[in-house]
Amino acid sequence: MKQFFKMMFASAFGFILSIVVLVILFIFGSVAVVGSLMSENSNYKPDHKEVFELTLEGNLTDYADDDPFTSLWSEEKTLSVNEVLRAIKKAKETKAISGIYLNVKTFSAGVSSIDAIRRALKDFRTSGKFVVSYADQYGQGGYYLASCADKVFMNPQGLLDIHGLSFSSMFYTGILKKIGVQMQIFKVGTYKGAVEPYMLNKYSDANREQLTSVATTIWDNMTENISKSRGITAADVNEFAEKGLMFGAQEEAVAMGLIDELKYRHDAELYIKEAAEQYDDDLDVAKLKQILNIKSKEVSAEDKIAVIYAQGEITQDETSSPSMNMEATITEELAKRLRDLKEDEEVKAVVLRVNSPGGSAYTSDQIWKAMKELKTKKPVVVSMANVAASGGYYISCAANKIVAERNTLTGSIGIFGQFPNVAGLYDKLDLTTDVVKTNKFADFGDISRPMTEDEKALLQAYIERGYDTFLSRCAEGRKMSKEAIDKIGQGRVWTGEQAKDRGLVDEIGGLNDAINLAATLADVSVYEVEERSGSESLMDKLKNEFLVDVKVKIAREVMGDEMYKQACQLKRLRNSTGVMARLPFEYNFAQ
Repeated sequence: MKQFFKMMFASAFGFILSIVVLVILFIFGSVAVVGSLMSENSNYKPDHKEVFELTLEGNLTDYADDDPFTSLWSEEKTLSVNEVLRAIKKAKETKAISGIYLNVKTFSAGVSSIDAIRRALKDFRTSGKFVVSYADQYGQGGYYLASCADKVFMNPQGLLDIHGLSFSSMFYTGILKKIGVQMQIFKVGTYKGAVEPYMLNKYSDANREQLTSVATTIWDNMTENISKSRGITAADVNEFAEKGLMFGAQEEAVAMGLIDELKYRHDAELYIKEAAEQYDDDLDVAKLKQILNIKSKEVSAEDKIAVIYAQGEITQDETSSPSMNMEATITEELAKRLRDLKEDEEVKAVVLRVNSPGGSAYTSDQIWKAMKELKTKKPVVVSMANVAASGGYYISCAANKIVAERNTLTGSIGIFGQFPNVAGLYDKLDLTTDVVKTNKFADFGDISRPMTEDEKALLQAYIERGYDTFLSRCAEGRKMSKEAIDKIGQGRVWTGEQAKDRGLVDEIGGLNDAINLAATLADVSVYEVEERSGSESLMDKLKNEFLVDVKVKIAREVMGDEMYKQACQLKRLRNSTGVMARLPFEYNFAQ
Protein backbone atom coordinates (compact mmCIF):
# COMPACT_ATOMS: atom_id res chain seq x y z
CA MET A 1 0.00 0.00 0.00
CA LYS A 2 2.90 2.32 0.84
CA GLN A 3 4.39 1.68 -2.62
CA PHE A 4 1.02 2.42 -4.24
CA PHE A 5 0.76 5.84 -2.56
CA LYS A 6 4.39 6.57 -3.43
CA MET A 7 3.73 5.84 -7.11
CA MET A 8 0.49 7.82 -7.04
CA PHE A 9 2.27 10.80 -5.48
CA ALA A 10 5.07 10.61 -8.06
CA SER A 11 2.56 10.51 -10.93
CA ALA A 12 0.57 13.42 -9.50
CA PHE A 13 3.73 15.44 -8.93
CA GLY A 14 4.87 14.77 -12.50
CA PHE A 15 1.48 15.82 -13.84
CA ILE A 16 1.45 19.04 -11.77
CA LEU A 17 5.03 19.83 -12.81
CA SER A 18 4.10 19.37 -16.48
CA ILE A 19 1.15 21.75 -16.06
CA VAL A 20 3.38 24.33 -14.39
CA VAL A 21 5.96 24.09 -17.19
CA LEU A 22 3.28 24.45 -19.87
CA VAL A 23 1.75 27.46 -18.08
CA ILE A 24 5.17 29.13 -17.84
CA LEU A 25 5.79 28.38 -21.50
CA PHE A 26 2.41 29.79 -22.42
CA ILE A 27 3.04 33.02 -20.51
CA PHE A 28 6.52 33.54 -21.92
CA GLY A 29 5.38 32.36 -25.31
CA SER A 30 2.51 34.82 -25.34
CA VAL A 31 4.89 37.63 -24.47
CA ALA A 32 7.21 36.47 -27.26
CA VAL A 33 4.34 36.31 -29.74
CA VAL A 34 3.13 39.80 -28.85
CA GLY A 35 6.70 41.11 -29.06
CA SER A 36 7.19 39.39 -32.38
CA LEU A 37 3.94 40.76 -33.77
CA MET A 38 4.81 44.26 -32.59
CA SER A 39 8.22 43.89 -34.22
CA GLU A 40 6.67 42.71 -37.47
CA ASN A 41 4.25 45.64 -37.47
CA SER A 42 6.90 48.25 -36.65
CA ASN A 43 8.20 48.91 -40.14
CA TYR A 44 11.81 49.98 -40.33
CA LYS A 45 12.35 53.25 -42.25
CA PRO A 46 15.98 54.17 -42.86
CA ASP A 47 16.04 57.93 -43.45
CA HIS A 48 19.75 58.35 -44.15
CA LYS A 49 22.55 56.39 -45.77
CA GLU A 50 22.95 53.06 -44.02
CA VAL A 51 24.82 49.84 -44.75
CA PHE A 52 23.16 46.45 -44.55
CA GLU A 53 25.42 44.34 -42.32
CA LEU A 54 24.79 40.72 -43.27
CA THR A 55 26.43 38.57 -40.60
CA LEU A 56 27.00 34.98 -41.68
CA GLU A 57 27.20 32.84 -38.57
CA GLY A 58 25.72 29.55 -37.36
CA ASN A 59 23.57 27.24 -39.48
CA LEU A 60 22.19 28.38 -42.83
CA THR A 61 18.95 26.49 -43.39
CA ASP A 62 16.77 26.54 -46.47
CA TYR A 63 13.68 27.77 -44.61
CA ALA A 64 12.82 28.83 -41.08
CA ASP A 65 9.36 29.49 -39.66
CA ASP A 66 8.75 32.87 -38.07
CA ASP A 67 8.71 31.06 -34.74
CA PRO A 68 8.75 33.49 -31.79
CA PHE A 69 9.14 30.66 -29.27
CA THR A 70 12.43 29.21 -30.45
CA SER A 71 14.52 32.15 -29.31
CA LEU A 72 13.31 31.59 -25.74
CA TRP A 73 15.38 28.44 -25.32
CA SER A 74 17.55 27.95 -28.39
CA GLU A 75 21.04 29.43 -28.29
CA GLU A 76 22.04 28.22 -31.74
CA LYS A 77 22.22 30.93 -34.38
CA THR A 78 20.19 30.06 -37.46
CA LEU A 79 19.83 31.93 -40.74
CA SER A 80 17.41 30.92 -43.44
CA VAL A 81 18.17 31.33 -47.12
CA ASN A 82 14.67 32.66 -47.86
CA GLU A 83 15.12 35.46 -45.30
CA VAL A 84 18.60 36.37 -46.57
CA LEU A 85 17.39 36.53 -50.18
CA ARG A 86 14.39 38.69 -49.22
CA ALA A 87 16.63 41.04 -47.25
CA ILE A 88 19.11 41.46 -50.11
CA LYS A 89 16.24 42.24 -52.50
CA LYS A 90 14.78 44.82 -50.10
CA ALA A 91 18.20 46.39 -49.58
CA LYS A 92 18.57 46.73 -53.34
CA GLU A 93 15.20 48.46 -53.65
CA THR A 94 15.72 50.81 -50.68
CA LYS A 95 17.49 54.04 -51.67
CA ALA A 96 18.78 54.74 -48.16
CA ILE A 97 20.74 51.46 -48.15
CA SER A 98 24.02 52.25 -49.88
CA GLY A 99 25.70 48.87 -49.75
CA ILE A 100 26.17 45.51 -48.07
CA TYR A 101 28.81 44.69 -45.48
CA LEU A 102 29.37 40.90 -45.49
CA ASN A 103 30.55 40.06 -41.99
CA VAL A 104 31.73 36.48 -42.53
CA LYS A 105 32.09 34.31 -39.45
CA THR A 106 31.84 30.56 -38.91
CA PHE A 107 28.77 29.02 -40.50
CA SER A 108 27.67 25.86 -42.26
CA ALA A 109 25.54 25.58 -45.38
CA GLY A 110 25.03 23.61 -48.54
CA VAL A 111 26.77 24.73 -51.72
CA SER A 112 23.42 25.37 -53.44
CA SER A 113 22.36 27.69 -50.63
CA ILE A 114 25.57 29.66 -51.09
CA ASP A 115 25.04 29.74 -54.86
CA ALA A 116 21.59 31.28 -54.35
CA ILE A 117 22.98 34.03 -52.10
CA ARG A 118 25.87 34.69 -54.51
CA ARG A 119 23.37 35.27 -57.32
CA ALA A 120 21.38 37.66 -55.15
CA LEU A 121 24.54 39.62 -54.23
CA LYS A 122 25.60 39.85 -57.87
CA ASP A 123 22.13 41.12 -58.75
CA PHE A 124 22.38 43.64 -55.88
CA ARG A 125 25.59 45.03 -57.39
CA THR A 126 23.80 45.78 -60.68
CA SER A 127 22.06 48.62 -58.82
CA GLY A 128 25.40 50.40 -58.51
CA LYS A 129 25.60 49.73 -54.78
CA PHE A 130 28.67 48.09 -53.24
CA VAL A 131 29.29 44.76 -51.53
CA VAL A 132 32.34 44.57 -49.26
CA SER A 133 33.34 41.44 -47.34
CA TYR A 134 35.47 41.12 -44.24
CA ALA A 135 36.48 38.10 -42.14
CA ASP A 136 38.96 37.42 -39.39
CA GLN A 137 39.39 34.16 -41.25
CA TYR A 138 37.54 32.63 -44.17
CA GLY A 139 36.22 29.11 -44.19
CA GLN A 140 35.96 27.55 -47.63
CA GLY A 141 32.24 28.17 -48.05
CA GLY A 142 32.48 31.62 -46.50
CA TYR A 143 35.13 32.60 -49.01
CA TYR A 144 33.17 31.07 -51.89
CA LEU A 145 30.26 33.34 -50.97
CA ALA A 146 32.45 36.40 -50.34
CA SER A 147 34.37 36.04 -53.60
CA CYS A 148 31.54 37.75 -55.52
CA ALA A 149 31.97 40.99 -53.51
CA ASP A 150 33.51 44.20 -54.89
CA LYS A 151 36.20 43.99 -52.22
CA VAL A 152 37.33 41.04 -50.11
CA PHE A 153 39.29 41.95 -46.97
CA MET A 154 40.88 39.64 -44.41
CA ASN A 155 42.60 40.20 -41.09
CA PRO A 156 46.43 40.37 -41.42
CA GLN A 157 46.64 37.45 -38.97
CA GLY A 158 43.75 35.59 -40.58
CA LEU A 159 43.56 32.38 -42.58
CA LEU A 160 42.08 31.65 -46.00
CA ASP A 161 40.98 28.03 -45.83
CA ILE A 162 40.76 26.82 -49.43
CA HIS A 163 41.60 23.11 -49.54
CA GLY A 164 39.16 21.29 -51.85
CA LEU A 165 36.14 19.04 -51.25
CA SER A 166 35.86 15.64 -49.63
CA PHE A 167 33.18 13.21 -48.48
CA SER A 168 33.69 10.95 -45.48
CA SER A 169 31.65 8.25 -43.80
CA MET A 170 31.95 6.26 -40.59
CA PHE A 171 31.93 2.47 -40.94
CA TYR A 172 30.45 0.41 -38.10
CA THR A 173 31.24 -3.17 -39.14
CA GLY A 174 34.20 -3.47 -36.78
CA ILE A 175 32.39 -2.35 -33.65
CA LEU A 176 29.27 -4.33 -34.58
CA LYS A 177 31.39 -7.46 -34.89
CA LYS A 178 32.99 -6.79 -31.49
CA ILE A 179 29.62 -6.57 -29.76
CA GLY A 180 28.17 -9.50 -31.70
CA VAL A 181 25.70 -7.68 -33.95
CA GLN A 182 25.33 -8.45 -37.66
CA MET A 183 23.32 -6.23 -39.99
CA GLN A 184 21.41 -8.30 -42.55
CA ILE A 185 21.41 -6.21 -45.72
CA PHE A 186 18.95 -6.17 -48.61
CA LYS A 187 19.25 -3.64 -51.42
CA VAL A 188 18.74 -2.87 -55.09
CA GLY A 189 21.20 -0.57 -56.83
CA THR A 190 24.90 -0.93 -57.55
CA TYR A 191 25.54 2.59 -56.22
CA LYS A 192 23.21 2.46 -53.20
CA GLY A 193 25.94 3.08 -50.66
CA ALA A 194 23.76 3.87 -47.63
CA VAL A 195 24.19 0.29 -46.37
CA GLU A 196 27.97 0.19 -46.82
CA PRO A 197 28.81 1.46 -43.30
CA TYR A 198 27.09 -1.66 -41.95
CA MET A 199 28.64 -4.23 -44.29
CA LEU A 200 32.08 -2.89 -45.37
CA ASN A 201 35.02 -1.10 -43.77
CA LYS A 202 35.56 1.32 -46.67
CA TYR A 203 33.76 2.63 -49.75
CA SER A 204 32.99 0.17 -52.53
CA ASP A 205 34.51 0.91 -55.95
CA ALA A 206 31.07 1.94 -57.29
CA ASN A 207 30.40 4.29 -54.37
CA ARG A 208 33.90 5.77 -54.60
CA GLU A 209 33.28 6.37 -58.33
CA GLN A 210 30.03 8.29 -57.76
CA LEU A 211 31.39 10.32 -54.83
CA THR A 212 34.48 11.28 -56.82
CA SER A 213 32.30 12.37 -59.74
CA VAL A 214 30.02 14.46 -57.50
CA ALA A 215 32.86 16.08 -55.54
CA THR A 216 34.82 16.90 -58.70
CA THR A 217 31.79 18.42 -60.44
CA ILE A 218 30.87 20.61 -57.45
CA TRP A 219 34.48 21.72 -56.91
CA ASP A 220 34.88 22.58 -60.60
CA ASN A 221 31.72 24.71 -60.42
CA MET A 222 32.99 26.48 -57.32
CA THR A 223 36.45 27.22 -58.72
CA GLU A 224 34.89 28.40 -61.98
CA ASN A 225 32.63 30.86 -60.11
CA ILE A 226 35.49 32.07 -57.89
CA SER A 227 37.77 32.62 -60.88
CA LYS A 228 35.09 34.61 -62.76
CA SER A 229 34.40 36.82 -59.75
CA ARG A 230 38.05 37.41 -58.90
CA GLY A 231 39.41 37.77 -62.43
CA ILE A 232 41.82 34.87 -62.01
CA THR A 233 41.88 31.31 -63.32
CA ALA A 234 40.49 28.11 -61.81
CA ALA A 235 44.07 26.83 -61.95
CA ASP A 236 45.08 29.61 -59.54
CA VAL A 237 42.45 28.49 -57.04
CA ASN A 238 43.54 24.86 -57.35
CA GLU A 239 47.17 25.83 -56.96
CA PHE A 240 46.37 27.57 -53.67
CA ALA A 241 44.52 24.46 -52.45
CA GLU A 242 47.07 21.94 -53.76
CA LYS A 243 50.05 23.68 -52.15
CA GLY A 244 48.32 24.00 -48.78
CA LEU A 245 48.75 27.78 -48.86
CA MET A 246 45.97 28.16 -46.30
CA PHE A 247 48.81 27.85 -43.80
CA GLY A 248 51.15 30.05 -45.79
CA ALA A 249 51.80 33.74 -45.34
CA GLN A 250 48.62 35.80 -45.65
CA GLU A 251 50.32 37.96 -48.31
CA GLU A 252 50.29 34.97 -50.68
CA ALA A 253 46.48 35.08 -50.82
CA VAL A 254 46.72 38.73 -51.83
CA ALA A 255 49.47 38.07 -54.38
CA MET A 256 47.36 35.34 -56.02
CA GLY A 257 44.34 37.64 -56.31
CA LEU A 258 42.10 35.78 -53.86
CA ILE A 259 42.09 38.60 -51.29
CA ASP A 260 42.15 42.32 -52.12
CA GLU A 261 43.81 43.64 -48.99
CA LEU A 262 44.77 42.58 -45.48
CA LYS A 263 42.95 44.89 -43.04
CA TYR A 264 41.99 44.82 -39.41
CA ARG A 265 38.23 44.95 -38.84
CA HIS A 266 38.32 48.61 -37.74
CA ASP A 267 40.16 49.61 -40.92
CA ALA A 268 37.80 47.57 -43.09
CA GLU A 269 34.82 49.31 -41.50
CA LEU A 270 36.46 52.71 -42.08
CA TYR A 271 36.68 51.76 -45.77
CA ILE A 272 32.98 50.81 -45.77
CA LYS A 273 32.07 54.09 -44.05
CA GLU A 274 33.87 56.04 -46.74
CA ALA A 275 32.22 54.00 -49.51
CA ALA A 276 28.82 54.70 -47.90
CA GLU A 277 29.66 58.40 -47.53
CA GLN A 278 29.07 58.27 -43.78
CA TYR A 279 30.85 60.86 -41.69
CA ASP A 280 29.82 59.99 -38.13
CA ASP A 281 32.16 58.29 -35.68
CA ASP A 282 30.66 54.80 -35.98
CA LEU A 283 29.63 52.78 -39.01
CA ASP A 284 25.85 53.08 -39.28
CA VAL A 285 24.44 49.66 -40.13
CA ALA A 286 21.08 47.93 -40.38
CA LYS A 287 20.83 44.27 -39.39
CA LEU A 288 18.95 41.47 -41.13
CA LYS A 289 15.73 41.76 -39.09
CA GLN A 290 15.63 45.53 -39.62
CA ILE A 291 16.00 45.13 -43.37
CA LEU A 292 13.25 42.50 -43.41
CA ASN A 293 10.98 45.00 -41.61
CA ILE A 294 11.34 47.59 -44.35
CA LYS A 295 7.88 47.91 -45.82
CA SER A 296 7.68 46.62 -49.37
CA LYS A 297 5.30 47.71 -52.06
CA GLU A 298 2.23 45.61 -51.44
CA VAL A 299 1.09 43.43 -54.29
CA SER A 300 -2.64 42.88 -54.03
CA ALA A 301 -3.72 39.92 -56.08
CA GLU A 302 -6.42 37.32 -55.75
CA ASP A 303 -4.25 34.65 -57.35
CA LYS A 304 -1.56 33.00 -55.25
CA ILE A 305 1.38 30.74 -55.86
CA ALA A 306 2.11 28.64 -52.79
CA VAL A 307 5.67 27.72 -51.92
CA ILE A 308 5.70 24.82 -49.48
CA TYR A 309 8.94 23.72 -47.87
CA ALA A 310 9.89 20.07 -47.40
CA GLN A 311 13.16 19.84 -45.53
CA GLY A 312 14.87 17.16 -43.46
CA GLU A 313 14.76 13.39 -43.36
CA ILE A 314 11.58 11.64 -44.42
CA THR A 315 10.27 9.72 -41.41
CA GLN A 316 7.24 7.54 -40.82
CA ASP A 317 6.28 9.57 -37.76
CA GLU A 318 7.74 12.30 -35.54
CA THR A 319 9.03 9.86 -32.94
CA SER A 320 11.15 7.99 -35.49
CA SER A 321 13.23 11.07 -36.26
CA PRO A 322 16.84 9.88 -36.48
CA SER A 323 18.19 13.03 -34.92
CA MET A 324 18.69 13.87 -31.27
CA ASN A 325 18.46 17.56 -31.99
CA MET A 326 15.76 19.79 -33.44
CA GLU A 327 16.33 19.19 -37.13
CA ALA A 328 13.25 19.40 -39.31
CA THR A 329 11.71 16.18 -40.59
CA ILE A 330 9.24 15.36 -43.35
CA THR A 331 6.24 13.24 -42.35
CA GLU A 332 2.80 12.44 -43.78
CA GLU A 333 1.82 15.92 -42.57
CA LEU A 334 3.29 17.15 -45.87
CA ALA A 335 0.87 14.95 -47.83
CA LYS A 336 -2.02 16.43 -45.85
CA ARG A 337 -0.89 19.98 -46.61
CA LEU A 338 -0.57 19.19 -50.30
CA ARG A 339 -4.14 17.90 -50.30
CA ASP A 340 -5.26 21.12 -48.61
CA LEU A 341 -3.55 23.13 -51.36
CA LYS A 342 -5.41 21.11 -53.96
CA GLU A 343 -8.72 22.42 -52.59
CA ASP A 344 -7.56 26.02 -52.13
CA GLU A 345 -9.14 27.93 -55.01
CA GLU A 346 -6.94 31.01 -54.52
CA VAL A 347 -3.77 28.97 -55.07
CA LYS A 348 -3.21 28.66 -58.82
CA ALA A 349 0.11 26.79 -58.71
CA VAL A 350 2.35 25.13 -56.14
CA VAL A 351 6.12 25.09 -55.77
CA LEU A 352 7.44 22.31 -53.56
CA ARG A 353 10.86 23.32 -52.24
CA VAL A 354 12.70 20.07 -51.45
CA ASN A 355 15.78 19.85 -49.27
CA SER A 356 15.95 16.21 -48.18
CA PRO A 357 18.31 13.20 -48.35
CA GLY A 358 15.31 10.86 -48.26
CA GLY A 359 14.33 8.33 -45.64
CA SER A 360 11.19 6.23 -45.21
CA ALA A 361 10.09 4.62 -48.49
CA TYR A 362 6.53 4.28 -47.13
CA THR A 363 6.15 7.98 -46.28
CA SER A 364 7.78 8.97 -49.58
CA ASP A 365 5.05 7.07 -51.44
CA GLN A 366 2.27 8.76 -49.47
CA ILE A 367 3.67 12.17 -50.40
CA TRP A 368 4.12 11.08 -54.03
CA LYS A 369 0.41 10.16 -54.16
CA ALA A 370 -0.58 13.60 -52.81
CA MET A 371 1.69 15.27 -55.38
CA LYS A 372 0.11 13.29 -58.20
CA GLU A 373 -3.41 14.22 -57.07
CA LEU A 374 -2.45 17.88 -56.69
CA LYS A 375 -1.08 17.94 -60.24
CA THR A 376 -4.51 16.97 -61.64
CA LYS A 377 -5.91 20.27 -60.30
CA LYS A 378 -3.06 22.79 -60.74
CA PRO A 379 0.58 22.98 -61.91
CA VAL A 380 3.22 21.71 -59.49
CA VAL A 381 6.90 22.64 -59.81
CA VAL A 382 9.65 21.22 -57.62
CA SER A 383 12.54 23.47 -56.63
CA MET A 384 15.51 21.45 -55.39
CA ALA A 385 17.79 23.02 -52.80
CA ASN A 386 21.05 21.46 -51.55
CA VAL A 387 19.84 17.88 -51.74
CA ALA A 388 16.76 16.15 -53.11
CA ALA A 389 17.93 12.57 -53.40
CA SER A 390 16.50 9.08 -52.96
CA GLY A 391 13.22 9.63 -51.09
CA GLY A 392 13.75 13.34 -51.78
CA TYR A 393 13.62 12.53 -55.50
CA TYR A 394 10.73 10.10 -54.99
CA ILE A 395 8.49 12.90 -53.65
CA SER A 396 9.62 15.18 -56.50
CA CYS A 397 9.23 13.00 -59.57
CA ALA A 398 5.44 13.48 -59.97
CA ALA A 399 5.76 17.26 -60.48
CA ASN A 400 5.04 18.93 -63.83
CA LYS A 401 8.55 20.37 -63.84
CA ILE A 402 11.68 20.02 -61.71
CA VAL A 403 14.16 22.88 -61.24
CA ALA A 404 17.51 22.17 -59.54
CA GLU A 405 20.67 24.09 -58.73
CA ARG A 406 23.84 23.11 -60.57
CA ASN A 407 25.26 21.66 -57.36
CA THR A 408 22.10 20.04 -55.98
CA LEU A 409 22.60 16.40 -55.05
CA THR A 410 19.76 14.39 -56.52
CA GLY A 411 18.85 11.04 -58.06
CA SER A 412 19.96 8.13 -55.84
CA ILE A 413 17.00 6.13 -57.13
CA GLY A 414 17.24 2.95 -55.10
CA ILE A 415 15.83 1.05 -52.12
CA PHE A 416 17.47 -0.78 -49.26
CA GLY A 417 16.57 -2.52 -46.04
CA GLN A 418 18.67 -3.64 -43.09
CA PHE A 419 17.76 -5.67 -40.04
CA PRO A 420 19.95 -6.53 -37.06
CA ASN A 421 20.86 -10.02 -35.90
CA VAL A 422 22.07 -9.85 -32.28
CA ALA A 423 22.66 -13.57 -31.74
CA GLY A 424 26.38 -12.92 -31.20
CA LEU A 425 25.63 -10.31 -28.53
CA TYR A 426 23.26 -12.72 -26.79
CA ASP A 427 26.02 -15.34 -26.77
CA LYS A 428 28.44 -12.86 -25.17
CA LEU A 429 25.85 -12.07 -22.50
CA ASP A 430 24.96 -15.76 -22.07
CA LEU A 431 21.33 -15.06 -22.98
CA THR A 432 19.11 -17.67 -24.60
CA THR A 433 15.69 -17.44 -26.25
CA ASP A 434 13.02 -19.91 -27.23
CA VAL A 435 9.88 -19.62 -29.33
CA VAL A 436 6.55 -21.37 -29.87
CA LYS A 437 4.80 -20.55 -33.15
CA THR A 438 1.78 -21.51 -35.23
CA ASN A 439 3.12 -20.74 -38.70
CA LYS A 440 6.40 -20.80 -40.58
CA PHE A 441 6.95 -17.03 -40.50
CA ALA A 442 5.24 -16.32 -37.16
CA ASP A 443 8.53 -15.25 -35.55
CA PHE A 444 9.70 -13.26 -38.56
CA GLY A 445 11.72 -10.29 -37.32
CA ASP A 446 13.17 -12.11 -34.29
CA ILE A 447 16.54 -10.31 -33.92
CA SER A 448 17.95 -12.98 -31.59
CA ARG A 449 18.75 -15.22 -34.56
CA PRO A 450 19.92 -14.90 -38.17
CA MET A 451 17.26 -14.91 -40.87
CA THR A 452 16.47 -18.15 -42.63
CA GLU A 453 17.03 -18.43 -46.37
CA ASP A 454 13.27 -18.33 -46.95
CA GLU A 455 12.98 -15.12 -44.91
CA LYS A 456 15.87 -13.56 -46.82
CA ALA A 457 14.21 -14.46 -50.13
CA LEU A 458 10.94 -12.86 -48.99
CA LEU A 459 12.68 -9.64 -47.96
CA GLN A 460 14.81 -9.38 -51.08
CA ALA A 461 11.70 -9.82 -53.23
CA TYR A 462 9.97 -7.12 -51.18
CA ILE A 463 12.90 -4.72 -51.69
CA GLU A 464 12.98 -5.45 -55.42
CA ARG A 465 9.25 -4.73 -55.69
CA GLY A 466 9.88 -1.46 -53.88
CA TYR A 467 12.61 -0.56 -56.36
CA ASP A 468 10.34 -1.48 -59.27
CA THR A 469 7.66 0.80 -57.81
CA PHE A 470 10.23 3.60 -57.47
CA LEU A 471 11.23 3.12 -61.12
CA SER A 472 7.57 3.17 -62.17
CA ARG A 473 6.92 6.41 -60.27
CA CYS A 474 9.93 8.08 -61.88
CA ALA A 475 9.17 6.73 -65.35
CA GLU A 476 5.59 8.01 -65.18
CA GLY A 477 6.58 11.42 -63.85
CA ARG A 478 9.52 11.96 -66.19
CA LYS A 479 7.80 10.37 -69.23
CA MET A 480 10.65 7.92 -69.69
CA SER A 481 10.78 4.13 -69.83
CA LYS A 482 11.54 2.11 -66.71
CA GLU A 483 14.59 0.74 -68.47
CA ALA A 484 15.92 4.25 -69.09
CA ILE A 485 15.35 5.21 -65.45
CA ASP A 486 17.03 2.02 -64.27
CA LYS A 487 20.18 2.86 -66.27
CA ILE A 488 20.57 6.17 -64.45
CA GLY A 489 19.11 4.80 -61.22
CA GLN A 490 20.75 1.94 -59.33
CA GLY A 491 21.16 4.29 -56.36
CA ARG A 492 23.52 6.61 -58.25
CA VAL A 493 23.81 10.19 -57.00
CA TRP A 494 24.01 13.02 -59.55
CA THR A 495 24.54 16.76 -59.32
CA GLY A 496 21.77 18.97 -60.67
CA GLU A 497 23.53 19.62 -63.97
CA GLN A 498 24.35 15.91 -64.38
CA ALA A 499 20.71 15.08 -63.64
CA LYS A 500 19.50 17.57 -66.25
CA ASP A 501 21.68 15.93 -68.89
CA ARG A 502 20.02 12.61 -68.02
CA GLY A 503 16.41 13.81 -67.98
CA LEU A 504 15.86 13.72 -64.21
CA VAL A 505 15.68 17.53 -64.02
CA ASP A 506 14.07 20.03 -66.43
CA GLU A 507 15.89 23.29 -65.69
CA ILE A 508 18.85 24.64 -63.76
CA GLY A 509 17.91 27.52 -61.47
CA GLY A 510 16.82 28.66 -58.04
CA LEU A 511 13.55 29.09 -56.20
CA ASN A 512 12.57 32.27 -58.09
CA ASP A 513 13.03 30.45 -61.38
CA ALA A 514 10.71 27.71 -60.15
CA ILE A 515 8.11 30.29 -59.04
CA ASN A 516 8.25 32.02 -62.44
CA LEU A 517 7.89 28.68 -64.19
CA ALA A 518 4.88 27.79 -62.02
CA ALA A 519 3.26 31.13 -62.89
CA THR A 520 3.80 30.48 -66.59
CA LEU A 521 2.27 26.99 -66.35
CA ALA A 522 -0.71 28.41 -64.45
CA ASP A 523 -1.00 31.29 -66.94
CA VAL A 524 -1.04 33.97 -64.23
CA SER A 525 0.92 37.21 -64.40
CA VAL A 526 -0.17 39.06 -61.25
CA TYR A 527 0.04 36.95 -58.11
CA GLU A 528 1.17 36.80 -54.50
CA VAL A 529 3.76 34.30 -53.32
CA GLU A 530 2.65 32.60 -50.13
CA GLU A 531 5.27 30.59 -48.21
CA ARG A 532 4.20 27.68 -46.04
CA SER A 533 5.95 25.07 -43.95
CA GLY A 534 5.37 21.44 -44.81
CA SER A 535 5.85 20.27 -41.23
CA GLU A 536 3.96 20.34 -37.94
CA SER A 537 1.92 23.21 -36.51
CA LEU A 538 3.41 25.95 -34.35
CA MET A 539 1.91 24.70 -31.06
CA ASP A 540 3.04 21.11 -31.71
CA LYS A 541 6.45 22.45 -32.63
CA LEU A 542 6.53 24.47 -29.41
CA LYS A 543 5.80 21.41 -27.29
CA ASN A 544 8.17 19.09 -29.15
CA GLU A 545 11.03 21.57 -29.47
CA PHE A 546 10.95 22.41 -25.77
CA LEU A 547 10.97 18.79 -24.65
CA VAL A 548 13.63 17.78 -27.18
CA ASP A 549 15.78 20.81 -26.45
CA VAL A 550 15.82 20.04 -22.72
CA LYS A 551 16.99 16.48 -23.44
CA VAL A 552 19.61 17.70 -25.90
CA LYS A 553 21.07 20.25 -23.49
CA ILE A 554 21.29 17.66 -20.72
CA ALA A 555 22.92 15.14 -23.08
CA ARG A 556 25.46 17.66 -24.37
CA GLU A 557 26.30 18.81 -20.85
CA VAL A 558 26.88 15.28 -19.59
CA MET A 559 28.54 13.78 -22.69
CA GLY A 560 30.39 16.69 -24.24
CA ASP A 561 30.01 17.78 -27.87
CA GLU A 562 32.19 15.09 -29.47
CA MET A 563 30.59 12.15 -27.66
CA TYR A 564 27.17 13.68 -28.30
CA LYS A 565 27.87 13.67 -32.06
CA GLN A 566 28.85 10.00 -31.87
CA ALA A 567 25.63 9.26 -29.97
CA CYS A 568 23.67 10.93 -32.77
CA GLN A 569 25.39 8.62 -35.26
CA LEU A 570 24.50 5.58 -33.16
CA LYS A 571 20.89 6.71 -32.91
CA ARG A 572 20.84 7.10 -36.69
CA LEU A 573 22.13 3.51 -36.91
CA ARG A 574 19.33 2.31 -34.65
CA ASN A 575 16.68 4.09 -36.75
CA SER A 576 18.13 2.99 -40.08
CA THR A 577 16.49 -0.43 -39.88
CA GLY A 578 13.55 -1.18 -42.14
CA VAL A 579 12.97 -0.26 -45.78
CA MET A 580 14.55 3.05 -46.69
CA ALA A 581 15.23 5.30 -49.67
CA ARG A 582 18.02 7.53 -48.41
CA LEU A 583 21.21 9.26 -49.57
CA PRO A 584 24.32 7.18 -48.83
CA PHE A 585 26.24 9.90 -46.99
CA GLU A 586 25.88 13.07 -44.94
CA TYR A 587 25.98 16.29 -46.95
CA ASN A 588 26.70 19.63 -45.37
CA PHE A 589 29.24 22.24 -46.31
CA ALA A 590 30.83 22.96 -42.93
CA GLN A 591 32.87 26.14 -42.70
